Amino acid sequence: MAIAAKEVFEKSMTPEERRRAEARAAELIAEVETLQDLRKARDLTQARLAEILGITQDNVSRLEKRTDVLLSTLRSYVEAMGGKLDLIVQFPDRPPVALSGLGRDGEARSTGKGDTAEPHSGRG
Repeated sequence: MAIAAKEVFEKSMTPEERRRAEARAAELIAEVETLQDLRKARDLTQARLAEILGITQDNVSRLEKRTDVLLSTLRSYVEAMGGKLDLIVQFPDRPPVALSGLGRDGEARSTGKGDTAEPHSGRG
């Protein structure tokens, strides 16, 4: 008979030890380096993510191997896992600035000067 890990942890670890372990797990998830790592940290298979995105598992595999993706593609990938993609620009002499309109297909994007740029149909 299988025993759930949660049961083992509750019986063998103090609440403080469990809190530290959960905090460390959160740190490791925050340190992912690839899209594949991100998907695995969310306990999703390529097949399940492909189903959510409406693409094939092969396409998910190819996407995860790419080093250069469109922002709209990356946003879709993250949102399919229940997340939200934020793009933050940082300069040494200014506070960080969030770019919220980039990577949204078919939407106008702010240029940051009070006007709106037309949607871009080319690469991100």
